Amino acid sequence: MSDLPTLPVTFRPGRTRAVLLTAGVAIFVVISVVALLLEQLGPGERLSFIVTGGLIFWVLAQLARVRVVADDSGVTVVNIAGKRRLDWAEILQVNLRPGDPWVFLNLSDGTSLPALGIQPGIARERAIADARTLRALVEARSVRDPEQDQG
Repeated sequence: MSDLPTLPVTFRPGRTRAVLLTAGVAIFVVISVVALLLEQLGPGERLSFIVTGGLIFWVLAQLARVRVVADDSGVTVVNIAGKRRLDWAEILQVNLRPGDPWVFLNLSDGTSLPALGIQPGIARERAIADARTLRALVEARSVRDPEQDQG
């Protein structure tokens, strides 16, 4: 495939990210304003409202940080609870089947890694295009000519 993107390239669910961050800010602002407007609340109660709003925002921000970054040496998958670096050769297959909530990477160690950075939730066509691009990158980068490695 000659129309591969220039590396590094980052795949992330842009619309989902925008919705999550906007909702997080809105929830934080509303809870904080309510805490400040309720006259019967003491300072500790007001603070607990604001901290709760901050925690809700933090959780939504964690959900919004998911991404898949492909560069010359491999792929970094950032999911909700962690980050994993993979060499190109470790990725055997990129899967996004109908009904899947996100892309799954089949790895050389026999495991499957979810890559939440490509998910068809709000932007299905974008996710399909991103999955195809990542699949093409994996195919182009994983297959090596042994003579080329010696040269």
